Amino acid sequence: MSKEVIALSIKELERLRIIHKVMSKEIRQVDGAELLGLSDRQVRNIIGKIKADGDKGIAHGNRGREAANKTSKELEEKIGLIIEEKYADFGPTLASEKLLKHEGIKISHEKVRQIMIRQGLWKVRKRRDGPVYKWRERKEYTGEMVQLDGSHHEWLEERGPKMVFMGYIDDATNRTYGRFYDHEGVYPAIWTRWSDISSVMGCLRACTWTNTPPTRRSGSRM
Repeated sequence: MSKEVIALSIKELERLRIIHKVMSKEIRQVDGAELLGLSDRQVRNIIGKIKADGDKGIAHGNRGREAANKTSKELEEKIGLIIEEKYADFGPTLASEKLLKHEGIKISHEKVRQIMIRQGLWKVRKRRDGPVYKWRERKEYTGEMVQLDGSHHEWLEERGPKMVFMGYIDDATNRTYGRFYDHEGVYPAIWTRWSDISSVMGCLRACTWTNTPPTRRSGSRM
């Protein structure tokens, strides 16, 4: 005679052990409910299932059953063909929206992504290892590197000419300086009042995020 194999999780095995103690009167039902973090009514329901179905009654009722919202294989194949014919160049999110709008098929973005991956229409993006930017230390000496950027704005509204605000920051000390000019160019960048920042200029760098990695030290950056 073959024995029935019941697959239970560790949590369910522990729950079954306590329920058996309640059923054998080793502990009170109220104490068992407290140990399990359940109500008296829930414990009574579990005991009723075990009496009716045996120890397998402790397992969740949906175990072994297919999910009610599971997409059928036939529908997945149909969706795959539609995407390949009409939406092969689309991403999963846009493809799912088009399927709903034009084909009347409601399906999640994630499911569409899985179908497209299986058919080779979408590649899984690898996560980058480590930070996007490499950290660097600030310069050691004042004036060794000064970064700048220009802000074009109607500073005087309609009461005066258009101007550009040129902002400068010393990398070592984080000291800032700003001045208005009529344009953003070489002259405002070079022939400004460097004495307000440093008596020595080692490096001038226009503010470009891709060229200037951030530093570890806190403080305002341009």
